[in-house]
Amino acid sequence: MKVKVDGKEYEINEGENGFALAKLVNESLVKDAVSYKIGEEVFDMTAPIKEGEVSFITKNSVEGLNILRHSTSHLLAHAIKRLYPDAKFAIGPYIEEGFYYDIDFPTPITDADFASIEKEMKKISKENLKIVKKEVSKEEALELFKDNPYKIELIKELEGKILIREQGDFVDLCGGNHVPSTGYIKNFKLLSLAGAYWRGDSKNKQLTRIYGTSFYTPEELENHLKILEERKARDHRKLGKELELFLLSDYGPGFPFWLPNGMILREQIEQMWKQIHTKYGYLFIKTPQMLNKELWITSGHWDHYQDNMYTTSVDDEEYAIKPMNCPGSIIVYKSSLHSYKDLPLRYAELGLVHRKEASGALNGLFRVRAFTQDDAHTYVSEETLEQEIKDILKLYDEIYSIFGLEYKIELSTRPEGYIGDIAIWDKSEKILEDICRKSNKEFKINPGDGAFYGPKLDFKVRDSMNRVWQCGTIQLDMNLPERFDLTYVDKDGLKKRPIMIHRACFGSIERFVGVITEHYAGAFPTWIAPTQVNILPVNNEHHLEYSKKVLNELLELNVRAKLDDSSDKLGYKLRQSQIKKIPYTIVIGDNEVKNNSVTYRLYGTNEQITVSLDDFKALILKSIKERSRF
Repeated sequence: MKVKVDGKEYEINEGENGFALAKLVNESLVKDAVSYKIGEEVFDMTAPIKEGEVSFITKNSVEGLNILRHSTSHLLAHAIKRLYPDAKFAIGPYIEEGFYYDIDFPTPITDADFASIEKEMKKISKENLKIVKKEVSKEEALELFKDNPYKIELIKELEGKILIREQGDFVDLCGGNHVPSTGYIKNFKLLSLAGAYWRGDSKNKQLTRIYGTSFYTPEELENHLKILEERKARDHRKLGKELELFLLSDYGPGFPFWLPNGMILREQIEQMWKQIHTKYGYLFIKTPQMLNKELWITSGHWDHYQDNMYTTSVDDEEYAIKPMNCPGSIIVYKSSLHSYKDLPLRYAELGLVHRKEASGALNGLFRVRAFTQDDAHTYVSEETLEQEIKDILKLYDEIYSIFGLEYKIELSTRPEGYIGDIAIWDKSEKILEDICRKSNKEFKINPGDGAFYGPKLDFKVRDSMNRVWQCGTIQLDMNLPERFDLTYVDKDGLKKRPIMIHRACFGSIERFVGVITEHYAGAFPTWIAPTQVNILPVNNEHHLEYSKKVLNELLELNVRAKLDDSSDKLGYKLRQSQIKKIPYTIVIGDNEVKNNSVTYRLYGTNEQITVSLDDFKALILKSIKERSRF
């Protein structure tokens, strides 16, 4: 039988597997390959080769790493089955940087138990058990997992043959791909525990989720664990306290308090946001915090989002504090007549919204109950839709590039419980897909994760620590304009229905501040830093007067400068300036007073640079204007 690999033809006997073909291609490929593909279908290395174009999945590929991590989740489950025979297993997928397994333990475990679990995992790894894929009937599967209600529930939803995986005395329900044997899984680490409701539903039992990570080499694992330690040091909750940005209080769980430094930071971001949106033709509005229940019924939020809304009674009528800004924008749109000449009509709003988040889900600024959405709602005709979304993509590129953030796009499609006509949904999804392609934007499909009123593009931002954050979104909505009877007068004098685009670049100001705090490790670029310049006189008796002159001249230029005229030693003051992560620290001594100059040091460096005061003012104003790193 003849097959092709990278365009080259190879002769292989009928029934021979991936290892046999890999040996023909290259001896080293036998050790490097963990799976193979024919077209888009993935096969185990032990599976017989079929005719077609074969490509190998190797250890140094993303796919190969995902296969290892999924296999490690099964290794974890195998070890736990030996140590805790009564434990019941739910699901164990790979994720961005590792894997997890949701498990129902008869008695609680803690991370102190990780050492014994890892020891058992290493033991199974050394046993080098073959990982074998088998097909069974639904009846056989139900019998195999009769004591596990979670697997039974999953099996009942499947049709046709059921796939299972066997490794020694352990069997799991699994249609995914695996490394050939447990011997491939050597470099792993269990990281943390969390609670997770079965299938994400708070009405179901809470399971124990064990997170871990896995790599093919010990060096890769060690490097990743170092990065995780660095991330802990960058925790925005820790830095928020140290840099006096915000505080969280038991008097209002999930309702952050912004401190003076934090207010400066967010206000600079908001000013930049307004400036760029003005350039792109947006008009700014402000809508009420609380609106009548009838509005939320019309929008569909009452039926789909009521459990997450705060409500109250006013004049014997029920009101809701807004969880979204869109209905308010719609009221603004409906307040006047519009023609095709007005479109696209862009309303932008930094709108404070409130949502009832579960107390266990609250997490610093990342998950709160009150946050400011950098919302915008654009009303377009079909003719202007494509160009408008292209312009939004340009706007997002401009904003994310300021912070040095890269992103990927996911197209989230129709969810369960959607509103509107399925034909409109299909059309909307196709429009977003086509625009991404025409704009040369790579994307992947995220099925079933759209908003209840329309599909969306989600922007997954990657920070300096290689973490991915959900920030921006562009949602296409043909349903709310129908529900609220929105119209505009077209060229032919007839009333037509606009298309509504919901979009936010940051997602929320609070969450974005948390993201960039960790992204920059609290060492913010000069343009948003709460204090941009710290002035340190060497000796107050001789240098304070000139230091005050420098301070006043910077303040007149709206540079956020401070003067440390304390009696502390210069070395201590320099260290404090570094601890506070102030971009520029100026030292004033005899030479600076004599020459009308300043000597400055950038945060994180020991180099001292002396320039004239006028040159320094020009330098820092240029940095602020250009929003550069320093």
